[in-house]
Amino acid sequence: MIDLEPRLSNGISKSDVLQLEIVSDKQGQRGDVRDVLAIRSLQKWEIGISAKNNHRAVKHSRLSNDIDFGEKWLGVECSKNYFSEIKPIFDELAKLRTASKATQKWSTLGDYHSSVYIPILNAFKKELIKLDKENSGIVAQRLIEYLVGNKDFYKVIKGKNKVEIQAYNLHGTLSLPFENIKPKLKIQKLKLPNRLIEIVYQNNSQTTLLMSLNEGWQISFRIHNASSRIESSLKFDVNLVSAPHSLFVNHLSVD
Repeated sequence: MIDLEPRLSNGISKSDVLQLEIVSDKQGQRGDVRDVLAIRSLQKWEIGISAKNNHRAVKHSRLSNDIDFGEKWLGVECSKNYFSEIKPIFDELAKLRTASKATQKWSTLGDYHSSVYIPILNAFKKELIKLDKENSGIVAQRLIEYLVGNKDFYKVIKGKNKVEIQAYNLHGTLSLPFENIKPKLKIQKLKLPNRLIEIVYQNNSQTTLLMSLNEGWQISFRIHNASSRIESSLKFDVNLVSAPHSLFVNHLSVD
């Protein structure tokens, strides 16, 4: 990291102190996925690190009757048609939950993938395509910024006997020089998408949508119930399937 970020080890004076700060969970809800910040206040500079342990998920989000994912994720409200499609399904789940005092399990519904998951995913898919068409050039970029991160950051993924470091330089704030000291490796700025290409079901899956965007971005959305008991909302496990080829990746072996 010191090779990539000269400001970590170089200050302008003795009072230019490097601070480390843990980021609150509230920031993550606003699209800031960083867990730890390294800050030099005198330089008005900071970098962030997102730390993961054996998983590559980018963000967990929910769908429900009262969650406007368009407004929350993209700053663009979902249509009334979207809510009219999902409302009967979530209303029925809420009714079952209330009647059973939150004890009834999903397994009692039989093929709930067909009766619940697929209609919700279809409505979600249709609405995203609609929002992208109505807000050309905006939705794709905002989606990546919300799901991947709206602040530049390093992602550190701990695996078995190895650590992977990825650099998400979306806005060009990583790998900056300090005065005449340049980073040993220059991290390229990643191109954000401006177009949604397609959304399709993953092969042989009733629970996962694959979204392809231009500039090499692809995201998977796997819908699931977070509990064995029926709830009136559903959760997304969102993963970055592919990123632009210019994404900086480094692997370190750990004994």
